[in-house]
Amino acid sequence: MRTQATEAERLIWHRVSGFRPRFTRQLVVGRCIVDLACRSVKLAIEFDGSQHIESDYDLRRTAFLEGLGWRVIRFWNSDVVGNPDGVAEAIVAEVGATR
Repeated sequence: MRTQATEAERLIWHRVSGFRPRFTRQLVVGRCIVDLACRSVKLAIEFDGSQHIESDYDLRRTAFLEGLGWRVIRFWNSDVVGNPDGVAEAIVAEVGATR
């Protein structure tokens, strides 16, 4: 588990930490650590850098989490940095659609 948040995580956390239902950073789910999660609707949010392009590991992680009943959404770090308000809105909308 990382103790320092990435830039993408900080940008989004600043925007969604006051929303309800609550979000949690670095949540352990089974054998995975999810970047950001809304536990009440089982939504896992991942922020990915270029090392994740065509990642079989990410596909297996997503399948594992989905098998536990979680919905997984992913955002590229560059998209978060370029439009943090838009990404935060998309996350909040996804939580609303999942409720």
